[in-house]
Amino acid sequence: MGVEIELHIWEPSKTQYAFVFVLCFLSLFYLPVKTTSNVFDHASSASFHRFQRNFLALFALSSVIQGSLDVFGEYEFAFYGVNKDQILRSLCVGYAASLMIGSYLGVFSDLIGHRRSCLLFLLLHLFVRVWKILAGNSAIWLTCTCLSLASSLFSFSFETWMVVEHNKLGPRQGSLNDMFWLMTFFECASFIGSQVVGNYLINVNPNKSTSHTWKEIFFLVLAAIITLGQGWKENHEKPALEKYIVTFRGHVSDKRIWLIGCAQACVHFSTTVFWILWAPAVVADGRQVSLGLIYPCLLGFKMFGSTCFPWFHGPLAFRVEDYLIYAFVAMGVTLSVVAYDYQDIEVLMILFYIYHACSGVVLPSLAKLRTIYVPNKVRGGMMCILSMPANAALLLLLLLRYHHPEYIENSMMLALAALAMFLAAGCILMLKRWGKQLHQSNHTL
Repeated sequence: MGVEIELHIWEPSKTQYAFVFVLCFLSLFYLPVKTTSNVFDHASSASFHRFQRNFLALFALSSVIQGSLDVFGEYEFAFYGVNKDQILRSLCVGYAASLMIGSYLGVFSDLIGHRRSCLLFLLLHLFVRVWKILAGNSAIWLTCTCLSLASSLFSFSFETWMVVEHNKLGPRQGSLNDMFWLMTFFECASFIGSQVVGNYLINVNPNKSTSHTWKEIFFLVLAAIITLGQGWKENHEKPALEKYIVTFRGHVSDKRIWLIGCAQACVHFSTTVFWILWAPAVVADGRQVSLGLIYPCLLGFKMFGSTCFPWFHGPLAFRVEDYLIYAFVAMGVTLSVVAYDYQDIEVLMILFYIYHACSGVVLPSLAKLRTIYVPNKVRGGMMCILSMPANAALLLLLLLRYHHPEYIENSMMLALAALAMFLAAGCILMLKRWGKQLHQSNHTL
């Protein structure tokens, strides 16, 4: 008589989905009155009111396009039979492109205009989608290079363009702070939306391939390009290269900017390592897990964290540096426990949720600090140049993992990501001692 073993696939309970939904709803419903009026009721001018709505709509659409890469990249590799070594090599190619080319895209954006850099982001995605429709998954190195450059542009171009245009229209600082957390919130919501749409398109395809998603994203990119090209104007004063270099050199020696840049690089390094290794950490003991159902929960807690940001600048009135230190320490502790190879799936999920809730607070807070200390004229260039250490560290780590996998294990990579979070906390602590008060700025807004 044979023994039948029931296969159990772990997935988040409906209670977890309800819990994160209620958290986000309550946090939004009870937003501070000042924040609600800044965003939803009466802007300083009709032009600014229109800019806010149009920009968030365009950013959400661009996030769906970018999210299709993050959501289905690994599935696409598995569908076409790409092995782990090939995936690792493609990641190395991507981060090499981000390091050698993407690090200077910010300077290029400052010189040509940030709206055009957003357009370049869309054109890179358009090229990749056309290539995939025509040639399938061939020339992985080419698509990885283009998508890595697109990710570099996405990381700074929309934020920088929003800040520059916001300051031209002249509303108060509170409205700008609200745009920071709304961008994080809309980005996460769009990533979840791209997963829902992509899953539907894959399920209706008999072969379960991602070919339908390429075509749909192609039309989304076209719609975004048309919107950006016809519905937006940018009065960009192209600076002379010599003047730009002088301005850049004048601020690159500011230790406070380097501290913010170091914290930004640490967050980038830690977050990238997490998204590379979170799935292997969950299935490390061979359990069957529905990863696709965990993904929206992680982003849901990040959305909740972003809605906490206005509370720190409203009723609670905390200084940015004060709560950022605790957030970084909390993120470092959670990754330290994961790096210790903890296997209880429920505890791992709690740690992941805490990490992403803190991340939702950290991202708009760092954007606020950049606004305080980094001049708008060199904001894009500074953001890209200061991301070089993170890209270099990621490239080196992946190369070592490829050539010496016996020495660079998952636990070591997660431990390095945790160490990066503690280093970020140290940078913010030093900034707190050297920096200005919360609402001061060293450049004209």
